Amino acid sequence: MDTIVIGASSGTGRAVVDALLGRGHRVTAVSRRATERIAPREGLTVVDADATDPAALDRLLPGHDAIVLTVGITEPPMRVRLRGPKATTLDVRSRATAAVLDAARRAGIRRIVVQSSYGVGQSRDKLGFVNRLYFALLLKPQIFDTEVQEGMLRGSGLDWTIVQPVFLTDEPGEERFTATDGRIRGHSVSRRAVAQLHAELAESTDLVHESVAVSG
Repeated sequence: MDTIVIGASSGTGRAVVDALLGRGHRVTAVSRRATERIAPREGLTVVDADATDPAALDRLLPGHDAIVLTVGITEPPMRVRLRGPKATTLDVRSRATAAVLDAARRAGIRRIVVQSSYGVGQSRDKLGFVNRLYFALLLKPQIFDTEVQEGMLRGSGLDWTIVQPVFLTDEPGEERFTATDGRIRGHSVSRRAVAQLHAELAESTDLVHESVAVSG
């Protein structure tokens, strides 16, 4: 397959690139600083582009079979809450999702796998008290934007799947538990495990129009 990963230069996005290449797919890795952060490899095309730029997306998306979208704010939550993000906007998830969905329709791409967050949408009511407090105090603007993002996907008419990981770690393990009813086992999961799920979903039609909770 030819898969494009948008938000590919760090975190889960970078792990998704590795997972897809490891499964034998051709990958286009896109972010604003992709060429600075991702080394070239066989089967990999690295492109600097803004996920909210329609012209860039119209240039990049045609010819791909699936999209994996992992954009978000990677800066420390406390500083973002007090001062706002330095590198992007608070509504980056919804802005990028809107632009990517429009460009996907123009390019004729139906399959899109999007990373959201546990505690949004159908898993909202599954959060414990401590996590509800954490979301309310530190992540409220980002969570609101993620709710908007999920609403866009659900109304898009495309073959979407939403991936909702619990707190992400950089541990090497790939063990994971997935559920479409919001159930979790543990409150953390490795990025590598989540990335493998993204790769599996991108190459299949499993769990179309489903939201999948992922825990370790």
